[in-house]
Amino acid sequence: MKENIDYKKIHMIGIGGISMSGIAHILLKWGYQITGSDRTNSDIIQQLVDKGAKIFIGHDGKNITDQDLIVYTAAIPDNNPELIRARELGIDIMERAEFLGKLTKLYPKTIAISGTHGKTTTTSMISLCFLEANLDPSIQVGSVVPQINGNYKVGNSEYFVIEACEYVNSFLHFYPQTEIILNIEEDHLDFFKDINDITSSFDKFVNILPTNGNLIINIDNAQCRKLSQDIRNDINILTYSIENEDADIYGFNIKFNENGCATFDVKYKHNIIENINLNVIGLHNVSNACACIATCIAHNIDFETIKKGLYSFKGSQRRFEYKGKTKTGAKIYDDYAHHPTEIKALLNASSKQKHDKIVAVFQPHTYSRTKTLLNSFIDCFTNCDIAIITDIYAAREIDDGTISSKILVDEINKKHPNKAIYISNFEDIQKYIENNTNDNDIVLTIGAGTITNLSKYLI
Repeated sequence: MKENIDYKKIHMIGIGGISMSGIAHILLKWGYQITGSDRTNSDIIQQLVDKGAKIFIGHDGKNITDQDLIVYTAAIPDNNPELIRARELGIDIMERAEFLGKLTKLYPKTIAISGTHGKTTTTSMISLCFLEANLDPSIQVGSVVPQINGNYKVGNSEYFVIEACEYVNSFLHFYPQTEIILNIEEDHLDFFKDINDITSSFDKFVNILPTNGNLIINIDNAQCRKLSQDIRNDINILTYSIENEDADIYGFNIKFNENGCATFDVKYKHNIIENINLNVIGLHNVSNACACIATCIAHNIDFETIKKGLYSFKGSQRRFEYKGKTKTGAKIYDDYAHHPTEIKALLNASSKQKHDKIVAVFQPHTYSRTKTLLNSFIDCFTNCDIAIITDIYAAREIDDGTISSKILVDEINKKHPNKAIYISNFEDIQKYIENNTNDNDIVLTIGAGTITNLSKYLI
């Protein structure tokens, strides 16, 4: 398929990101010459170097020489020196999503997993089921999955299983034959105007589907329900639910073991798939599994293979990832959750494990999300005993002084007295946890920023 990409030397700005690195690995395997740059070194970058990429630490116009194409992420500002130099030299420039869209066009059976939450987990589940079925898909997922030893796989079939993010309308560049919409909620309000604007974007995404394309959609979600009522007649739609037995795929008889992992049954038409066992926690993952099952059914994968594939999934990096124990014996888990709905689902799932108390350490991600979803953040910590809130991770944003972690803590405590405390320094968080936990407790580090590094202080 590589001959369909017209460029030979490709430079990637922000190559250390989880999506960009996956694309780079695919291109390297296809024989392209890859250069790239990023702010800091990492294991991800070293893996690319080992595969033959030339990577610069730091952004510098001198890094741009004779490349044919520059690919950059949405987080790279317009005044980046490498972008400036590329324009001076007349080199073609393409945003990551647009380039990834070109890759999806090379696969007649691209499967795009979208939604506000659950993309990485569901993409991983689908990938493992397709591997179990010997369909040999190419895969790009937003986290490291142990079974594929990374966040990507280059297969030798027509299938490409990929996450499809709505931020800055990235997924509108893709060419999927199957789409999964897990949920639609308010998020990325630094780009979207409101929930109607977000839903409109998903509507455009659905209309990308070709004639006889497949749409898998969650009718437990209000916005998805609305969207499902106005689908083109030439699209094959499968609905799924864990609340509505009229859905095409309905998960029921849901039970949890002492670790918080579910066993459940699924009804599909006149068929019942019994005793589906998951190795990941929470009711939300039963819903994700139903999305996976619907996708597999649409691609004629048999029930026993689906059950084996789902059981083989034991989580991906930064999705309720067990990190070790504190000095006092408390179990430490790390999770990427950064939206109120995700945090609520995580804490609900964690509460089903045996424990004395749950300590949640949360690093809010971006000022805009913290401010626009403040009221939702106030109520998402009800299933933990104490919420430690540390400083907001700015990511691409600048602090305008209108929101802070202290404000969030104050608002939480107004409604839920003594629920939250503000601690800025990771070492001080370590001391608090060591002085206030025991071997029957659970500690969760939560957020999409540097909070993942906290576990090295705690273990």
